Amino acid sequence: MTPPSTKFASTASQGFRETAPVRRHRHIEYVAHFLLACSTAAMVLPLIAIVAFLIIKALPVLSIGFLLEAPSNGMRSGGIWPALLGTIYLVITSLAIATPIGIAAAIYLHEYARDSALTRAIQLAVVNLAGVPSIVHALFGLGAFVLFAGIGRSILAASLTLAVMTLPVIIASTREALAAVPHSFREACWNLGATRWQTIRHIVLPNSISGILTGLILQVSRTAGETAPVMLTGAVFYKSVPTGDIFAYGLRDQCMALSMHLFTIATQVPDVPDSVSYGTAVVLVGSVLALNTVAIAVRVYLRTRKKW
Repeated sequence: MTPPSTKFASTASQGFRETAPVRRHRHIEYVAHFLLACSTAAMVLPLIAIVAFLIIKALPVLSIGFLLEAPSNGMRSGGIWPALLGTIYLVITSLAIATPIGIAAAIYLHEYARDSALTRAIQLAVVNLAGVPSIVHALFGLGAFVLFAGIGRSILAASLTLAVMTLPVIIASTREALAAVPHSFREACWNLGATRWQTIRHIVLPNSISGILTGLILQVSRTAGETAPVMLTGAVFYKSVPTGDIFAYGLRDQCMALSMHLFTIATQVPDVPDSVSYGTAVVLVGSVLALNTVAIAVRVYLRTRKKW
């Protein structure tokens, strides 16, 4: 006679045996995992290949002198300091203009505004503005800031145009970040007697700052690479800037920009060495990656301080 313990063990082993449906689902999961991994590789590997190709082509000119010197010999040699400095000015100025306006607008739309036809229309307009081509923003900036406001072609006019262009992204990402904060946090503060603004300032914003930075990262990337808005509102073909002078531009001055400089030497200036064009492209990509890396590092640090 078989002991009861042996019968129980035999029954348990049969009950936990993998069935055909389980094996089929596991195989489907393996296939899905493989396809997703291939999709990721299809996006990442070409990017790595492009960056590697640019760096290899740019190696003959990449140096500190290339970064800190002005173009010479009709832009066929020398460096890119005026364009690099102008891009930094444009990014920082547009960020300083768009960030407070975009965050304030998102706070009002999400925390204060009631659900009505007007607010829904505003939200729809914000979403649609995010898809407007940059050349349309460039023409708007030319008409609104350069001509109507009388600012003239300058860093300020170009930065205002870039700020208008990137506001929808900042507003949308900020609203998503605010919505991610649990509503129970707000209710707890209100029950303790806190006002709506006190709740937003001390609870909502600190817990949504990492998401807000996501929109700012996208803004930095787009601003640094735009050509049409700065071409019509503030960028010039060439401007003499002292080597290494970080205060060479004023807000009412015109400036060079990396995106326009790359377009110029690639299409308008003959006999430019390929290494100069590739070097400019590498610096543009590197500048965007550097700014994004700093913003991502700050975002990761702030996320680690979350209590939920």
